[in-house]
Amino acid sequence: MILNGLDIGVLVAYTLILLFVAYWVSRDEKGHEKNANDYFLASKSLPWWAIGASLIAANISAEQIIGMSGSGFVIGMGIAAYELMAAITLIVIAKYFLPIFLAKGIYTMPQFLENRYDGRVRTIMAIFWRSIPL
Repeated sequence: MILNGLDIGVLVAYTLILLFVAYWVSRDEKGHEKNANDYFLASKSLPWWAIGASLIAANISAEQIIGMSGSGFVIGMGIAAYELMAAITLIVIAKYFLPIFLAKGIYTMPQFLENRYDGRVRTIMAIFWRSIPL
């Protein structure tokens, strides 16, 4: 593959714009010390559309982009039931479970397990998740 001047120019411009946006978004107020609320919930300052886009982006992977498109071509629209169920599940979680988690200050799955059971369950989950080969 040979890149010409336009390709390199687009790549450099994209990289510079991305770095600028990342720097601009990550600016801090003077004297503000970051905590888990800042990291996991963006200080509760994001608009609804950004949170929704984040949920969709976290839910979509190469399996959906490539695999489900191919399966849809071969099998038909029946494969879309998988994604329809995922959308319904996300709505139920956002409507009923998310307010409870936020009210209790739960940001992560290990934190939920520790609050619901105890620290041993959180540790066991961490060991099992870490033992899965990457």
